[in-house]
Amino acid sequence: MRSNLLISLKPLVLAIHVVTFSVSAGIMTTVYARTNIQISAGDLNQALGQYALQQNVNLIVDGKLLSGYQSEGLQGNFEIEAGFNQLLQHTPYQIAKVKNGYTLVAKSNLKPQQSHYVGQLKQIDVQAKGTVKTSTDSVAQLPAITVDTVSSPQGLKKTIQSGALGSKSILDTPFSITVVESDDISKRGAKTLGQIFINDPAVYSQSAAMATDWWGTTVRGLGVRNYYVDGFPMSLSWGGDFPSEAAESVTVLKGLTGFMYGFGSPGGAISYQLKRPKAAPETSVEVSYRNPGLVTALVDTSNYIDAIDLGYRFIIGGDKGESYNTAEQNHFITSLALDKKLSDNINWTANFIYENNKTEHEPPIFSFGSLTNGFPKATYDYDNLTVDNAYYKSNTFAAFTGVNWKINENWNLKYQLGYTRKEHHSNLVFDYLLNTSGDYTGNLYQFAYLDESQLNQLMLTGKFTTGSIKHELVAGAGYTVSTVRTSAYYWVKDFTGNIYSDQPYTITHTPNFSLKPKSSEIAQTYGYISDTIKFNEQLQAILGLRYTYYDKEDLDYDPTKDSGYSTKATTPTIAFLYKPVPNATLYASYVESLEAGSVVGSTYANAGEVLDATVSKQYEAGVKYDAEPLSLTAAIFKMQRAATMDSIQNGLTYLTQDGLTNYQGLELNTSYKPVETLKLGLGGMYLDASIDKVSQANKATRGHQPAGVAKWSGVANAEYTVSSIEGLSLHGNVRYNGESYTSTANIVKVPAYTLVNTGFSYKFKLSGYDAVLNGNINNLLNKKYWASSGTWASIGEKRNGILSLKVTW
Repeated sequence: MRSNLLISLKPLVLAIHVVTFSVSAGIMTTVYARTNIQISAGDLNQALGQYALQQNVNLIVDGKLLSGYQSEGLQGNFEIEAGFNQLLQHTPYQIAKVKNGYTLVAKSNLKPQQSHYVGQLKQIDVQAKGTVKTSTDSVAQLPAITVDTVSSPQGLKKTIQSGALGSKSILDTPFSITVVESDDISKRGAKTLGQIFINDPAVYSQSAAMATDWWGTTVRGLGVRNYYVDGFPMSLSWGGDFPSEAAESVTVLKGLTGFMYGFGSPGGAISYQLKRPKAAPETSVEVSYRNPGLVTALVDTSNYIDAIDLGYRFIIGGDKGESYNTAEQNHFITSLALDKKLSDNINWTANFIYENNKTEHEPPIFSFGSLTNGFPKATYDYDNLTVDNAYYKSNTFAAFTGVNWKINENWNLKYQLGYTRKEHHSNLVFDYLLNTSGDYTGNLYQFAYLDESQLNQLMLTGKFTTGSIKHELVAGAGYTVSTVRTSAYYWVKDFTGNIYSDQPYTITHTPNFSLKPKSSEIAQTYGYISDTIKFNEQLQAILGLRYTYYDKEDLDYDPTKDSGYSTKATTPTIAFLYKPVPNATLYASYVESLEAGSVVGSTYANAGEVLDATVSKQYEAGVKYDAEPLSLTAAIFKMQRAATMDSIQNGLTYLTQDGLTNYQGLELNTSYKPVETLKLGLGGMYLDASIDKVSQANKATRGHQPAGVAKWSGVANAEYTVSSIEGLSLHGNVRYNGESYTSTANIVKVPAYTLVNTGFSYKFKLSGYDAVLNGNINNLLNKKYWASSGTWASIGEKRNGILSLKVTW
């Protein structure tokens, strides 16, 4: 199976070289034909705006008229009015020519909606905020080439892909979800998941920017092990984040994800939606500088090669230089996205991403396991902490392709095939703090690790009715296999030191990165079905079921014992949604998640024992509201997860499944616009986590908090548009991370800390091109802190600044 799949992927890999050459040639030779239309499926308002832009005509319309309508996309050669009416065929409107362009009118057999004038639109900010303009309206300042009179759904109305639930707006999804768009990531200069989701108090990462994200991200106090790229699973829970430069948006789904994504951890799921070709040709170049000497460059170009009827988007860039923490950065990223319409009803897509990253002499990770009475004060003298010839390298490659068949107006079938690969080379040091004076012992950790995954998936979506009840069905089946190969590892106490003194240690041991035969192979075969039942405009129910067969091969190469493991399970989800008004949703949901069983490692007395798969449960109720000037999400939740802990018996250490960890809490996120120029945000989370139902051997931990879980976290943010300077806006946030224990013994607490970040964004014209200048200062007050995930922690991110310029044409 694996070899056949790799063979089938070779043409896709070859396509990178072929199309990259075509891109470079096409940019120079292809002339964009404005009557050749290429519009992807999505929001109808956005599709109309793209169509007007491609036809080079004015479209004067109130975006609210078509709010909630979806477009199936449009491809081919169209006369202006024919294409407009094709897009509008399932609406009560049709296109009409007026003096200054085109507008919408009600179809003759339908009652027209009243229209009114709201003032002349500006040339730069031309998103419609009123309703349809009449033929007597003046639009002399609205050049056709810059028209963008409609806007895609934003905030909670944005449509997202939620695994086995299919595509739904955030407002109509019965779970807590946060989406961050690429424009916002770029505006704030965010480099890590912690920075991307800094305005969501439920999401936390101990890793500072420009350092290896060794321990991953936590959501609602639980570590996330479920990462997805365009719906494909990828191993990203340690050793570095996915390159956000290739992502159009990043989404976090909080809580249990067993039904949506199968076996995994109950912490939630983080998914990246990749950038796709745009409807009109566009190229941007972005250059940034981060003190004291890190330079970043990124080129993003999208176009359509008419000769072969292919849309593409190509990204290339990277970082090089010294970052604020004295680490030397060498980062390269490139991606290619392809779209092609094979027929009127069949579309083909493909994505390729390659990243190579090397970080040299970065600050080490620290263990708090030996501390019993507090912490040494954090220091930002990074030079004292680093080992000059330490480094960490990672190499990421992903290739995805899919075919979408529109069977008819109500049914779609999609097949996806993918391959992901991530290789790590570690030549890092890890330090064990001994006391509050800052003394430590240091271990050298050398290893190589290769993770590869392959996926095949078939998904059917459709709509039908039974009497007066509407149904939205999602069904699918798939197969994934993941393999791991490792080298011999070197983990030895090699040196000592103090965090306030220079570290003279130099690595002399030569690493051996030769990979051994595969040490792990895990396959999952699964099927799922969900039905969104709409009883009326107010009441909905979601019922779903997922079956998974999980199989781990015996690869310990010890014929005396069987370390293989297999299990099968069915995970349900049940949810009810009530919409008292179209912009509000009340919901309650129940979902289960499964974590695969594991084989006890060789360091335990019960080595080789197979621990059973465990079931976690989540109950959640919440409210979502989104109508200007207020947007609000609030949820109360309870999660129950089986605990795994060390047990001492007759002087020997056993790994056992013992106890139940309860996570229950409340989270709230709001944004409010008191005036058009000011947007305020406020969020908070209270989390009451405790260990319960443990055996007599571990009774000392009963009622204790899990390690690394803070009771309180919160954030306040604001964005202000400066009316006196066109194009200028200011933004900032204040983030509070509460105190947490270093271990389940609940003896030592990591102190709470508060960070202040601020920045600006200035949009202007540079030689006639659209340009934006972004500036940010992270940790404005230079707060010194320890960022912990429990026993292990990082020294924080000192004050640093970033300035970027992006030009688009």
